[in-house]
Amino acid sequence: MTYKLKRLAKPLAVIMMVVALTGCAAQGERASLNTTIADPLEPMNRGILKFNNAVDMVLLDPLAKGYNAVLPGFAKQAVGNFLNNLRSPLYAANNVLQGDIGGAGKNLARFVMNSTIGIAGLVDVAAKNGLQHEPEDFGQTLAVWGVGNGFYLVWPILGPSSLRDTAGTFADAFADPVRIIAFSEGEEWIYYTRGGVEALHAKAQTVEVLEDLKENSLDYYSALKSIYEQRRVALIRDNSYNMSAPQVSYDDYEAEFNRYTDSES
Repeated sequence: MTYKLKRLAKPLAVIMMVVALTGCAAQGERASLNTTIADPLEPMNRGILKFNNAVDMVLLDPLAKGYNAVLPGFAKQAVGNFLNNLRSPLYAANNVLQGDIGGAGKNLARFVMNSTIGIAGLVDVAAKNGLQHEPEDFGQTLAVWGVGNGFYLVWPILGPSSLRDTAGTFADAFADPVRIIAFSEGEEWIYYTRGGVEALHAKAQTVEVLEDLKENSLDYYSALKSIYEQRRVALIRDNSYNMSAPQVSYDDYEAEFNRYTDSES
């Protein structure tokens, strides 16, 4: 037991130190937002996107479509609810770092309510009682602190990001309670399995609209970058637009797609 606590001590100490050092800095208003992310690495990013498209066509799209075909709507909703619930403590931590104590309380209340009454998070009881799902990540936290986007990046398999959001992704992974507990117990497979299911679930939510985007946009790379930029700005401003959130319907995705393609014509 002592050995396990020692393994937890370092990441927890780092998290506590970050909270202590940044608590005061997070009290200001959200940083002014630049919708367009600089893209000095566009040739490389386009090459990676071509690779990702090939992987999608051969492997990921068939898996996502199979997932959609096999699981009924209520089952997919339950999976999404469960995955969101596991991340609620991390959302709350980012709320605190952003100076949003009310948001932190809301996410913790969601976690407690859904983990108990909601059967381990399978049912989003909290949303039915007015506590809607609002994801927060460290990329958003950095934006609140005034950190700029940096430059646009397309990662193999993982897809669109920015320098700031990439740093945020690594920070969230390091501070993730599921990772900390799973690794401390020698059950790393839990963390990696959760990540795989999250990726498949998110892909399944967007597979159809992205196929439409590929077929109908004049430049799929530019269209995808534009949607990523708009999504990140909306999240930082605490709006509801979220390309991977299971609460968002396909009609919402289609409306976003139509809005972009209409502007192209």
